[in-house]
Amino acid sequence: MRTIVGACLAIGIGLSIGQPAEAAKTRSLFCVLVPHFKDEYWLSVGFGLEQEAARQGVELLFFEAGGYRARAAQIAQLDICVARGVDAILIGAVTSDHPDLMDAVSQAAQDIPVFGLINELHATGLHGSIGVDWQDMGFVLGDHLRVLHPAGSAPRTAVFLNGPEEAGWTGPLEIGLRDGLAGSAVTVLEVFRADTGLRQQLALTETALERHPDVNYLIGNAPAIEAAIGLLANRPDAERPLLLATYVNHTIKRSLMNGNVLAASFDDPILQARMSIRQAVSATTPGQRPIGPEVVLLTNSDDNLGQVGISPAEYFPSLQ
Repeated sequence: MRTIVGACLAIGIGLSIGQPAEAAKTRSLFCVLVPHFKDEYWLSVGFGLEQEAARQGVELLFFEAGGYRARAAQIAQLDICVARGVDAILIGAVTSDHPDLMDAVSQAAQDIPVFGLINELHATGLHGSIGVDWQDMGFVLGDHLRVLHPAGSAPRTAVFLNGPEEAGWTGPLEIGLRDGLAGSAVTVLEVFRADTGLRQQLALTETALERHPDVNYLIGNAPAIEAAIGLLANRPDAERPLLLATYVNHTIKRSLMNGNVLAASFDDPILQARMSIRQAVSATTPGQRPIGPEVVLLTNSDDNLGQVGISPAEYFPSLQ
């Protein structure tokens, strides 16, 4: 694999990166399975994986399923990894609990250590898992709005553009958002769901704005907020809702810095990726509880947004 030059800074986290593993006679080979790279978020994950793999003397094979509804493709990719006899499999699952994928993961884990990557995964036999609690990702946004608009203040409205129901993070995200909004003057008028490709989220955002043209806040995943920025730029005379993102990618970081986005949840995908490689290199016994960095809230008034770690603009992993 190619060597990555440079480093991404993480904020709010105090985790050291450790020293590279001593060179072994044979380099370890890990499979990495992700839902898709249509969302720039997963590019930051891939970059962090390659950074730490280079430090640890690990070679990576990247597989992209194609979306959160590409369950059969991800199962086939698992089979390929098992047949290759890799040393570990890191899987960003397209679903947290569908029995077909759970069975495939459990079967693979009988032969090769399997580690959950970012997304929640309920399969048995996992050797470990890295990820944040997506209820926290929703809660920090809801709580931010609660502070801005406490109960008894002027009523405000919001729509929520979520990912697909199949994805393991979308349900906890909505629960956390509603928990954070408890005791506020903000009402969620409607929840919309679709895969997190830009095309699907663009259609979703258009529908949301057509149904609720006077909404005060649009809360959504990164591609949905990207779509909203473009749509609202073409409506200069219309009432513009304020935008909040449920996670950070390249566009969301730029939009926080230029003021187009009010706030976003940040789970440091590069750091999570580094942690995943270190876990897979060092884990000797299965059954570790999921671990991950602290979720923090970023706002467009923060003065350290330039230090938020994401992958370089030109980065894209080599896929199998």
